[in-house]
Amino acid sequence: MAVPPEPILVLGAGSWGTALAMVLAHNGQSVWLWGRNPDHVQAMISSRQNTRFLPNHYFPETLQPITHLTPYVSQVKEIIIVVPSHAFREILNKIAPNLLPQARICWATKGLENQSGLLLHQVAEHRLGNRRPLAVLVGPSFAKEVAMGLPTAVTIASQWTQYAQELVNLFHNHYFRPYTSSDIIGVQLGGAIKNIMAIAAGIADGLGLGANTRAALITRGLAEMVRFGTALGGQRETFMGLAGLGDLVLTCTDNQSRNRRFGYALALGNSVQQAQQDIGQVVEGISATYEISRLARQWEIDMPIVEQVNQVLQNNCTPSQAVQALLSREPKPEIL
Repeated sequence: MAVPPEPILVLGAGSWGTALAMVLAHNGQSVWLWGRNPDHVQAMISSRQNTRFLPNHYFPETLQPITHLTPYVSQVKEIIIVVPSHAFREILNKIAPNLLPQARICWATKGLENQSGLLLHQVAEHRLGNRRPLAVLVGPSFAKEVAMGLPTAVTIASQWTQYAQELVNLFHNHYFRPYTSSDIIGVQLGGAIKNIMAIAAGIADGLGLGANTRAALITRGLAEMVRFGTALGGQRETFMGLAGLGDLVLTCTDNQSRNRRFGYALALGNSVQQAQQDIGQVVEGISATYEISRLARQWEIDMPIVEQVNQVLQNNCTPSQAVQALLSREPKPEIL
């Protein structure tokens, strides 16, 4: 008689958390999907789908939405966190007292901690210690396409090699292909900075600046990503892979990207608050812009696109003025 798989706990019932829970369930895993809003969870239980974020994509039988967190944390070894970056420490605080000694934590959250500017693995180590296996899942991936079963490749980064490979085994199937990396710093910075560049690309498209401008933004945005990421300890090669260039191209060129849509709305004259409200989900690039621009100034790293996005978000200039500020910079060699 086959032994049933140990349950996996996914924390966060937004579009991405739901899509990842569905991947695991399609692979035969028993999955508990926790959401913070009891009414939302009850609706998922009743309809067997996430009508708010992924309508018409029905759950596999082994996926069970749950409302209560504490009783389930103490029963699982594998925990996948998919909450916004501003809620990451809060969710760690909730689960920490009930974690099993052998529990391992992976997250699919992109961004830095607000105000501290810490990468999320640093937040996890501060709260949980440095002996618990940690990993991050990132890469060019829209939740809707994953839920549809369209081919997707991502990176799972961890300094615990065996843990990364076991996560690959849990997620890998005919449409979802994870690769492994040991560069947990680089993949997180790639995932955070690409959101800022997507805001910039959305602004450029909203101003009608054309394909040439978009290509230039992506290319120079990659240069800023590499410059910043390597200065903070990431590996240059990481930014040429899925977590860097791959995610950057995806999020700068497709309207499924919230960050790109947010930038587009700003270019049309909407306020930061109105653009966020209209999108209806967290726009991670906003907080990432504040933190990355602050760290860039602190470390004296040249990040002109990031800085101009920051100026727009702070209402210090209009999107058009930000573009002019970039174009009026002193000419210099492309490769330094």
